[in-house]
Amino acid sequence: MLTLLQIIYALCALSLGFYTAGQAFLLWRYWRSRRPTGAQPPIQQLPPVTVQLPLYNEANVAGRLIDAVAAFDYPRDKLLIQALDDSDDLTAQLVARKLADLAARGYRVQHIRRADRAGFKAGALAEGLRHSDDEYIAIFDADFLPPPAFLRRTMPRLLADPAVGIVQSRWGHLNAEENNLTRAQRLSIDTHFVVEQAARNRSGWLIPFNGTGGVWRRSCIEDAGGWSADTLTEDLDLSYRAQLAGWRSQFLPEVEVPGEIPPQLAAYKQQQTRWATGNTQCLRKLARPILSSNLGAWQKIMAIQHLCQYLPQPLMLLMLLLTPPLLQAEALAGLSLAPLGIIGLAPPLMYIASQTRLYGKRGALNMLSDFPALLFIGAGLSLSNSLAVFAALLGCKPPFRRTPKFKRGWERSPYALSTGLTLWLELALMGYAFWAASLAWELQRELCPYLLIYALSYALVAAWSLRESWTLRHARAHSRPCAAEISEAV
Repeated sequence: MLTLLQIIYALCALSLGFYTAGQAFLLWRYWRSRRPTGAQPPIQQLPPVTVQLPLYNEANVAGRLIDAVAAFDYPRDKLLIQALDDSDDLTAQLVARKLADLAARGYRVQHIRRADRAGFKAGALAEGLRHSDDEYIAIFDADFLPPPAFLRRTMPRLLADPAVGIVQSRWGHLNAEENNLTRAQRLSIDTHFVVEQAARNRSGWLIPFNGTGGVWRRSCIEDAGGWSADTLTEDLDLSYRAQLAGWRSQFLPEVEVPGEIPPQLAAYKQQQTRWATGNTQCLRKLARPILSSNLGAWQKIMAIQHLCQYLPQPLMLLMLLLTPPLLQAEALAGLSLAPLGIIGLAPPLMYIASQTRLYGKRGALNMLSDFPALLFIGAGLSLSNSLAVFAALLGCKPPFRRTPKFKRGWERSPYALSTGLTLWLELALMGYAFWAASLAWELQRELCPYLLIYALSYALVAAWSLRESWTLRHARAHSRPCAAEISEAV
């Protein structure tokens, strides 16, 4: 039994090493391929474009998004604004009023309401396609604000190359300075787009569509099999299927579309749980087609590496759980984590690279104050994300749970989420990690930093959750959000 636990522990460490080596390779490719994006080709003739806005109970932000799309620098007669509205609250009325005003001003608009939310976002996007004949489809989630020149800057890439089926912009941030949580997320989001997406795109590897801030070619969507709701990350699923079908995806880091970052930990946890589930579902669904495709070896390796991006968390959680019994049996003496610590420097270097690219040297220095929060919050969410990964690997299909958007102060919003049941398990893991650290202090002190990071991470997430729960209860006891406040936001 002891030998089996040692083997499991070693395999977890080895798997983490391979994944982190992939991140280091991404960083190397980013530095090797740094170059400005080529000048965009001129548009000879502007084609019709349908702009799809999938909405579900987005009263705080839907009107703001519709106004932003209406402000596009694009001919009104060639722009169709589709509100794909599955809402069951005030959002539907507010959106209807907003679209009626735009129609009176000469805009082409559609307010598409479904009898049920079959297929969730994927179902809504597919339904919108049935109401439009346009070849080009732009998509924006409710919490994003595309700039007026968005179509002018993205459409040339599609028009210049018929093999390009997807154009993806870079996410910016509307509320990055709201609190420590949003600042930590900014660091993670920037790194994904500036380093990871850029490196994958410039290397000719598969890149995911990130669900919003992009333009699709209808023929690409149809050729890839259309939108599917059999995973919770329909955007990742379709974009990989499209590239496997021979279409190219183009990432434009110079085109920024700012969006709202979840300012509430419970909302962020729900978002990460959905992404962890969806990514793992896509791994199950797409691994075999990727490996059996005509892609090159590195394309296959880096595609699988990306689909495994949430697997490190259950691996690290399993290592944490195995540490005390292996320490007590003195079975970890020959298993050094030093090599893992060395290649583990890759992610922090990626953060530095992204902040330097976007904000200069001062941004890289400011990152030092945000990195600890990202480290502890990321480790603290390993339990909820691990449960999501395990459920997806077992074939479970949880419902699609949207990330609530607030626009301002989440505390008084009716969309704010309550603390989840994982709080008590996180408290238990906090105690377990502290106990493991105390054992390591006596038996193998080099493991103490690793164990203390997890103990403090679970403590931070649990304390943060309790504080949010108290704040939400206090705010709702002393004030009640009303329809007028929500209407004003729209």
